[in-house]
Amino acid sequence: MDSLQPSGYYHIYNHANGNDNIFREAENYRFFLEKYELYISGVANTLAWCLMPNHFHLLVQIKDEHSLLSEAFPKFETLEKLTAANAISKQFSNLFSSYSQSYNKRYGRRGSLFMKNFKRSAVDTDSYLSRVIYYIHANPVHHGYVTDMADWRWSSYHSFLSTNATNIHRETILSWFGGKEGFIRFHQQPICLKTKEMFDG
Repeated sequence: MDSLQPSGYYHIYNHANGNDNIFREAENYRFFLEKYELYISGVANTLAWCLMPNHFHLLVQIKDEHSLLSEAFPKFETLEKLTAANAISKQFSNLFSSYSQSYNKRYGRRGSLFMKNFKRSAVDTDSYLSRVIYYIHANPVHHGYVTDMADWRWSSYHSFLSTNATNIHRETILSWFGGKEGFIRFHQQPICLKTKEMFDG
């Protein structure tokens, strides 16, 4: 699987191993988001996210090479870009490993919590970017958790409608849709999203 490349946009997702859940209660969701901020904020800008009981979806833009080498991974300044790219993937792996260890300890379970090797899909067109944002926010509806995406607590959808401080790159995405009203309108329309990489999770 290709490494996450500096400045690239990626749809990242994974599923619980077997029939387990990765989030059982509200504290699990909060703890995952805390760990996410710890491990990922230095290497990627978060554009959208959604956490569900047995899987999650993220849309990120990996930071540019200069930022990565001067801020996140200064020790890699003399190494090849591929090494830095592998280090980015390692940050995500560290996130999932750290969360899994805490989760297993809390619930007295053993073994892998997530499916091996988190999945990623490069977002390389404007239309795909818009559809991925929509799909991530609509995912709880798609899986039958709610009938209105606004009713699902654990997604970035609410952050775009709020004026509260957020780690989401809110203004960038709202501008992409022509403002808050455009963002809302886009999310209200039925959109066919039947692409394999989206419906894997």
